[in-house]
Formats: sequence, structure tokens, C-alpha cells
Amino acid sequence: MTNFAMKNIAIIGATGGIGQAFVEHFAASEKIECIYACSRSHHEYNDSRIISIDLDLEQPDSIEAAAAQIDARSLDIIIAATGILHAEGDNPLQPEKSLRDVNAEQLQRVLAINTIGPALLLRHFLPLLKKDSRAVFALLSARVGSISDNRLGGWYSYRASKAALNMLIKTASIETRRTNKQAIIVGLHPGTVDSQLSKPFQARVPEHKLFTAAQSAAYMADVLESVDIEDTGKCFAWDGKEVPA
Repeated sequence: MTNFAMKNIAIIGATGGIGQAFVEHFAASEKIECIYACSRSHHEYNDSRIISIDLDLEQPDSIEAAAAQIDARSLDIIIAATGILHAEGDNPLQPEKSLRDVNAEQLQRVLAINTIGPALLLRHFLPLLKKDSRAVFALLSARVGSISDNRLGGWYSYRASKAALNMLIKTASIETRRTNKQAIIVGLHPGTVDSQLSKPFQARVPEHKLFTAAQSAAYMADVLESVDIEDTGKCFAWDGKEVPA
């Protein structure tokens, strides 16, 4: 369990695998006063401290409206636990194995969810961070978004979207430091989590490196507890090691 002196939290993507695990992780602490659980699907919680807020990452007005329901400068921590890698159903999507697989529709869809949505989250939710004490805004990134660590290629839209997200984090951290000197903005690599997002890609993952959502959320919560203002703008893996740009 985390030992944050943090009381008010917003979790975006709260009904996804990792987002839900974050909600449960923080709700287990008596120190937490309020959790704003933001997601596309409204959810009723048994815990009165958890407030469900409707937020659709692909609808800019929805992001702005969700942020408007939370008092400015009231949050100790914001976690954006959102992202897309693949999709099934009527509009399937799979990571590209080569340039032959790249198409405009998929690029636009992945960038909309992994990059444009988070950019608007930064715009509307950053003003909600407290200014009188340490506050953290964390966004789920991925090691495959590292340009210098790219040794295998492929996954064009996903890699590009996460690399762009990392640049947004860095740039927002520079601007925010001018107005909120205690704000820390970081990316988080959750590791390979046993979830719908990773299901098709788990075959080669060693058993000890395949985490449950609860494990990953706990690891990342520990990372958020350890980062300081000098870490703002960086991306960290679940084990606390910095992911290279």
C-alpha cells in the first residue's frame, strides 16, 4: 500500500483493466478522501469516496466537461490509464508488422486515443493539480515509445503515438514548472499486464514478467511515490527505472 500524503485523486480510464486496479489500490487506503473515477461508462461504486464521472477520450467536449466537475487546484494525483493497441469487432485494428500495413485510418484512430486525447487531458486537467503541495500527473506510456530503444521495428502507429505522448509530457512539464513548481508530470510504462490490450502478444513473455493489473498498479503507485520535481517530464517503468527517450 502506498504511503502518499495524497488525499484527492482522479483516475481517467477507471473501468479499464489498469484503471480499475488503480481505483481499487487507492480505495484500500483510509488516507484517501476522494477518487474521481472517469470513464466512458458510468459506474456505481459501493464506496462513497469514489465519484463516477463520464469522460470519452475521443470527445473533446466530454474531457472539458469532466474536468469542470472537479474543483480547480484540488487534486494530489491524476492518472490517465488509457490507450489502444489493438481492437476486435466491426472495426478491427492490429499493430502493423511492416510499412505495407500502415494506413491513414488506423494511424488517425491510434493517435486520437493515445496522443490527442491525452493532450487534451493535460490541457483541461493540469489546472486541477494542487499548487500548495507536491502533486503528480501520470500518463500511461510504453517502452516501445522510446526512439533510442527501438530495436525490433514494426508497430508503427502505436510506437509513434507513445513517442508523441512522451514529447507532450516533456513539453507540458516545462510549461507547468513556470506556474506550478510542485507539479510532477511523468509517463509510466506498466510492464506487460494480463489484460485485453496484451492478450494477443503474451506468448513470448516470461511468466514472472506478466503482471496482473493489481500488481502493475501497485508497482506504478510506488514509482509515483518516489518521483520528485527533478523527474518531471520523464518516463519511468514499473520498476522505477527511467525509460530512455
